[in-house]
Amino acid sequence: MGTPVKAPAFTKDQARVVLSTALNILMKWDASTEQSCNILRVSRSTVTRALQGKGVELDGDQLERASIVLNCHAALRLVFDNPENVYGFPRMENHNDFFNGRTPLEIMAQGDLLSLFETYKRIDALRGGGW
Repeated sequence: MGTPVKAPAFTKDQARVVLSTALNILMKWDASTEQSCNILRVSRSTVTRALQGKGVELDGDQLERASIVLNCHAALRLVFDNPENVYGFPRMENHNDFFNGRTPLEIMAQGDLLSLFETYKRIDALRGGGW
């Protein structure tokens, strides 16, 4: 048996680009700084450093969270043609059984990875009419 291949670590600059991109999407969704920190599991100081163009260190969980935000955005861009819906959908009340009148952003901002992932699954399902 061979040694498992370990994925290369992100440099601080690469992590900054990933985090800044996710933060920019969250800002366009009108997420507060507190919501963004909860969703991405990062501190305010990490947000500030990333937005100032300074390198940051992210662990695997934080990278996964940023990736889910990016994938939510990609799915919304495939589903909707206009920016108002692409960026507005996360703030819209949803009466689907999972959301029960809450917005996708509210669910994601609970801070746990499962809520973030389950929200992504439901947004992604819009592409195939699974809702």
